[in-house]
Formats: sequence, structure tokens, C-alpha cells
Amino acid sequence: MRDSKGFSSLTPLKEAREILTGLVSSAPVETISLREGLGRVTAGEITAPRAVPHFRRAAMDGFALSARSTFGASRSAPRRLQVREDEERCGGEVAFPVSTGAEVPDGADAVVKIEDCRREGDRLFVLKPLPPGKNVAPVGEDVEKGTLVLKKGVRISPEDLALLRSLGVEQISVRHKPRVALIPTGEELIPPGKLPQPGQAVESNGIMIGSYVENWGGESTSRRCLTDAPDRLKGALRWGLRSDIVVFIGGSSVGERDRVVQVIDEQGELAVHGVGLRPGKPVGIGTVEGKPVLCLPGYPVAALADAILLLKPALDVALGIEIEGESSLSFGRREVELGSKVDSELGLVSFVRARVEEGLAFPIRSAGAGVLSSVTRSDGYLLIDRDSEGKEAGESVFLYQFGQP
Repeated sequence: MRDSKGFSSLTPLKEAREILTGLVSSAPVETISLREGLGRVTAGEITAPRAVPHFRRAAMDGFALSARSTFGASRSAPRRLQVREDEERCGGEVAFPVSTGAEVPDGADAVVKIEDCRREGDRLFVLKPLPPGKNVAPVGEDVEKGTLVLKKGVRISPEDLALLRSLGVEQISVRHKPRVALIPTGEELIPPGKLPQPGQAVESNGIMIGSYVENWGGESTSRRCLTDAPDRLKGALRWGLRSDIVVFIGGSSVGERDRVVQVIDEQGELAVHGVGLRPGKPVGIGTVEGKPVLCLPGYPVAALADAILLLKPALDVALGIEIEGESSLSFGRREVELGSKVDSELGLVSFVRARVEEGLAFPIRSAGAGVLSSVTRSDGYLLIDRDSEGKEAGESVFLYQFGQP
């Protein structure tokens, strides 16, 4: 029995995702400089080769001294110490001037702040007692030697780069960026820069999907848009197979001009045609010569939904990013309360664009696969489960940010 779009059956979204991720191979490992590491994914654990700090450092501007020498000090009865600036060792009744971050000399176990003391020539009057360790950062306060700094399969942030540099790590092992070949198809498409005539559209899905691929840690290359002629599609497929993942955009439905899935089935093996997602139903998943091939619909919102819910998890697997349940989709996820009812079709996961006003989420559209402005006007999307016919106002749901890594 066929649905209203002509699909004989629909593969549940979760199953389709498992099929596609199961076709993906792990990206090779390469060693790069730390400067190239932003956004890359670690290929193994990184442990601290040394402590940070590797010496006891002053946490305040002031004077390093023995805490014992300050016991009993008060503003009315300050303790008097000798200031020395020509030695790196102090103790007893001696104080040594230090600035924030400087090494605390041997014999000192505390630093008195400038405002808690008074200097008169080579004499220092301490106005309050200090416990041992006061205003002194111990060795390894930030990171102890041998500490696990970064796990395997995590994306490297600017803060990670700073920490690794402080540890003296300048070379890191990461996963190669998976190469994704994008092939836009459609008789009605024209290249960017040309004025579309009635019945024509400027090809724009390529720049959107390609940008997301780059954002998710991959490397994208794109063909100019081509017609639905089988020979052209086969030639484009041969070009795409030089990459790690081939992505056709358009021609994935069941119309007379939707020939992409037919070409995949002829040249390799088609595992999925039609997924239980709205919008985003016309999807093909297969393999050709051991390479995964994903066929996205041409409508932009449908293409985006399938890219987020299928292509991103595939890239995560290639990069070695651990996927636990829906965690691959949980970037920027937050719980919100619905401000109005959301309708959903039983048996399909609904990809609902929503805006947030005064802490409440309001659906913009749950259909309209060609209305890309429904994405640009929204604050994120909701996923309504296939077993639900919708959500009522006041119910709690998760709002996901579009395509964050």
C-alpha cells in the first residue's frame, strides 16, 4: 500500500539513521599543529605532560612570607618583618616582594596582599594574620601532571587550545575531515548569479548543506547543478565516489523525473527509500562501491531536516564522536514550554520550526518543506515523536538549535 506521496513503505527515522551510520567508515588519523586544531575531533585521549602551574605562584600582588611570622598581627599591633629584594629565599621574619603569577620563593608559604600591609623602607608591617597557603597557588592547581585533559572523540574548542598550549602540547592527533561530495540535481535549477525565469530556481541547497558539513567537521565539495538525465547522474556519481560520502540533493522522490534513487539502485544497493519524517520524507540511502550515498529531497527545509537528522550523525560516526541515543541531535538543546498547540501526523516524526517569546515556544510551521524563511525566522526546531498526534499548549518539549556542532 502506497502513501499519498507514492512511497510503498516508510522506514522509521531512527532505523534509517542506524542504517546510514552503519555504512560509514571511521576517518583516518592525522597529526596536526595546535594552531590548526580548532573544531577538529581528537583521535585519542590527551593527558597532561606536566603540571600547570609547574611552580608555586603568587595569587596576589604583595609580599611572600612565612605565615607563622604573621600570627597575632592586627592593625593596632602589626607584625614587623624585614623586606629583602636581592634573595629568592625567605623565612623567619623576612618578606619578599612578589607580583601576581610570580614564583613564591622557598621558605615562604603565604602572600600578604598590598592592602593588608604597610611598607616603610626595608620594613614591612603586616596588619592581619595569614594561614599557611593563603594567596599561594600550589603546583598543579590548574592541572596535575598525568590528568586526562581531552577525551577521545571530542571537538576542540578555543579554551582547549589555550589549555593544551599551557601544557606544552603543540602537536595533536585528530580525525581527518570526512569528505562529502554534494551533487545538486534538477531540471529547474540554474547556477547562482543568473536571473531565474518563471519555472526556474537558483540552486541554493548546496551552499546550505555544504556550510553545515563544514560546521560539523567535514569537508565539502560541490558540483554545479545538473539535469536529471541518467547518464549525467551516473557521471556525477563517479565523481562523488572519490569522496567519503556522496550526497545528492533533489530527485529523491517517486516522480517521473526523480531518477537519482534509480541510478543508486542500478549502480549499487538501495537500502532505504522514504523515511518517516515530515518534512523530509523523500530520502534515499544506499551504497555504491562501499561508499555511503545519501539522497536528499530538493525542497530546502526537507533537505535541511534530513541533513541534521541523518547526515550529521553519519559525520559524527566518521569522526569518532560517541552517539548515545539522541545525543548527536542534542546540540544546544533546552527544555521549553509550548505556548500553543502543535499538530503532528501519527507515524511520522515532525520537524517543527518554532520561535520563543517570553519563555514560551510557538510553532511557526510543521509542514511547508519549501518555505526556508520558516527556518530563518525561528529560534530552533522541535521533534514530535512518531507515536504522538501532537502536543498541547503548556506541555514541555525540547527545542534544538539548528545545526550546531
